Amino acid sequence: MPIEGKAVAESYVCPSCGTAGMSVFYELHGVPAHSVLLLPTREEALNYPRGDIALSFCQACGFISNVAFDPSLHEYSSGYEATQAFSPTFNTFAHRLATRLIEQYDLRGKDIIEIGCGQGEFLALLCELGGNRGVGFDPAYVGGRNGSPAQDQIIFIKDFYSEKYADCRADFVCCKMTLEHIQPAAGFVSTVRHALGAQPDTIVFFQVPDVTRILRELAFWDVYYEHCSYFSLGSLARLFRRCGFGVIRLAQEYEGQYLMIEARPGGGKDGAMLEQADGLDVLARDVAYFSENCFHKLDAWRRDLQGIRRAGRRAVIWGGGSKGVAFLTTLGFQDEIEYAVDVNPRKHGTYVAGTGQEIVSPQFLIEYKPDVVIVMNPIYCDEIRQTLDEMGVSAELLPV
Repeated sequence: MPIEGKAVAESYVCPSCGTAGMSVFYELHGVPAHSVLLLPTREEALNYPRGDIALSFCQACGFISNVAFDPSLHEYSSGYEATQAFSPTFNTFAHRLATRLIEQYDLRGKDIIEIGCGQGEFLALLCELGGNRGVGFDPAYVGGRNGSPAQDQIIFIKDFYSEKYADCRADFVCCKMTLEHIQPAAGFVSTVRHALGAQPDTIVFFQVPDVTRILRELAFWDVYYEHCSYFSLGSLARLFRRCGFGVIRLAQEYEGQYLMIEARPGGGKDGAMLEQADGLDVLARDVAYFSENCFHKLDAWRRDLQGIRRAGRRAVIWGGGSKGVAFLTTLGFQDEIEYAVDVNPRKHGTYVAGTGQEIVSPQFLIEYKPDVVIVMNPIYCDEIRQTLDEMGVSAELLPV
């Protein structure tokens, strides 16, 4: 549950730049240590191991870290279900991104590594569209799920990427939505840089969530235990420069939800890019705004949901993944909302960690007839409205 008011003034050393003086600005106690593990019973979901969150800000480099993070609580395994590949909206974005990277870096007939590849959907796209050869690293990979025509061109290694794989050569290294799960982030980026010591032409591409959007939108549902490292454009670029990379490109994409960085080993004339990225003073103001106003946002959502219930209206959340888990557990809601909807059929019949709602298919809503659908990611509103219309379900969409 959230701890209201100012956090205890403690000083921590930044795990990104090593500067002392990080201060906690947001705390949560007893949140589920995992959000997307498939939990087959409500009892198991309610009793899933929990950890604490203490977000701290480094005024020297802009890095934000959960200084209470305990990696021993994590269990990345075949039960970890994080794929977004059942969404047409997301697949369109992924296809466009893969096409752009192939064209920009002439990725045709090349060797590609993806770190944290999940079920290999994006790596398969790069190999299909460019005729490339791929190696994917992820302990949660499940063999046989990826039916890509490029399957014979890809090797999957069910392990975390580390120094022991430094001899694995590549023309392009991809790491999407993984660096935010790693602490210390600087150590990991340095590991990648060391592995590319003799490969000066290799391009690296990383994608992470954008913390500035979280801070400015007071998006408490985007703060959860798996994410121990949070980046802005500036802090991400500074990290890569400190670890020996020259930054080629920085961008915000997916309606400002994702940050993209493209870099290569060695220095680079990237000063102009860093000047365009956020300044530390701006980021410090965003942190202060979040710290001072987040609990007002929590109170507003509590009032809204309690009002829905008092009026006898039924509400569900759409999104049984990390955002949904963080939304429900931070608010402390179990009975106010009965179900979480998800398009991923592998989640159906499992339960939300921490609060125990059953995860159901969209078709379940035909019989359940909700009055309100709380959309955990507004980018999917059009897709969700179309699905509801096709099923004849007339519910109000309430995006976070």
